[in-house]
Amino acid sequence: MRKRRTYDDLDYNWLNKTLDISAISFHKMLQAAKKVDAIAEYGSVVALTYIASHRTFFGYNDMADAKSLLESIARSFGYIYGREKNVRINTISQSPTPTTAGKGIKDIDNMMDFADKMSPLGNASALECADYCVTLFSDLTRKVTMQTLFHDGGFSNMGMSLRAMNQYSKDLGPYEDENGKIIYG
Repeated sequence: MRKRRTYDDLDYNWLNKTLDISAISFHKMLQAAKKVDAIAEYGSVVALTYIASHRTFFGYNDMADAKSLLESIARSFGYIYGREKNVRINTISQSPTPTTAGKGIKDIDNMMDFADKMSPLGNASALECADYCVTLFSDLTRKVTMQTLFHDGGFSNMGMSLRAMNQYSKDLGPYEDENGKIIYG
């Protein structure tokens, strides 16, 4: 929900800004870098994404669309840059993280708690994500490209954990707005 608007009531000006800032800017950066030959042969480019590009998450809404586009751009440029200069381009799907942008997501604390309960290894921290990013700049990953790599403690492969089921069974009430209307997205 952006500016108190649900996904089925988007302001398309805000959606265009979301897509431009969160995805198209990645294309612009890669295109500009390619034109001036700014990325060295066998270089690596990494962008952060989120699993909501593959699955529906309450409250993530139009950002999921932006992350899907971001991942597509990484694959398309990954092919072009890979063939021409052996440059690797990947995205990392990180656990929910309380960044400045992340804090703008409705109920981010609940989202983080849910992911932590679902993940066998728990949520990955921002520092752990930074460490993972470093591996993608090393020669150890010179054949990894065009991938969305999950750095989420196993969340992306879970259906339901016991910890999450125990929490879920405690509150089955509907999620409502201030007027008592059920919110689905």
